[in-house]
Amino acid sequence: MKKRSKKYTEAISKVEKNKVYSKEEAIKLVKETSVSSFDGSVEVAMRLNLDTKKADQQLRGAIVLPKGTGKTKKVLVVARGPKAQEAKDAGADFVGDVDILEKIEKENWFEFDTMIATPDMMPLLGKLGRVLGPKGLMPNPKTGTVTMDITKAVEEVKAGRVEYRTDSFGNIHGVIGKVSFSEEDLIANLDAFVAQILRIKPSTVKGEYVKNISIASTMGPGIKVENNFDK
Repeated sequence: MKKRSKKYTEAISKVEKNKVYSKEEAIKLVKETSVSSFDGSVEVAMRLNLDTKKADQQLRGAIVLPKGTGKTKKVLVVARGPKAQEAKDAGADFVGDVDILEKIEKENWFEFDTMIATPDMMPLLGKLGRVLGPKGLMPNPKTGTVTMDITKAVEEVKAGRVEYRTDSFGNIHGVIGKVSFSEEDLIANLDAFVAQILRIKPSTVKGEYVKNISIASTMGPGIKVENNFDK
């Protein structure tokens, strides 16, 4: 059995087993139970009543959090001509087309957090799917990273956009900020994230949609949150 650190043991002792906390209590507690020596992230996990074998119940998308994520993301835009210039003007960190794709393929270069591409560049990106896919970097229209509106896409990523997708068990995870955020800002981001997942509920879902919600800081214990966001 893995030995837990003294800090983690102290942190988990503050969380009552099986108790479901109000979002205000949970956010306060997630800050108190952070055990990392750095400014850890706060993540929400939602267990949904989904059958991911059905295509319409495989949820994927992105949301711009109202208070940001606390992390500055480096953006790569794959585009040509005027769209490449638009990307530079919008503040993209890296811009290129065939040259930058060759750099990724030959040099294993991944000094970026998000890749955005215009639709005409997607055929060239196809052969990189095996390396971009596992890293979660492959552009996708569902997350707004395959688009002709390059300015909007770059600005949203820089403003604090987070992507989400269901895993094979119907769970969705998302970062909602940093431990150093105020309780008010974390609550605002939590509200926005949960509201987005409620908004995209598939019409084919039967019964209760959200089974449970929990939040946790990096390396910290999970804290169950009351599921009353749609009230």
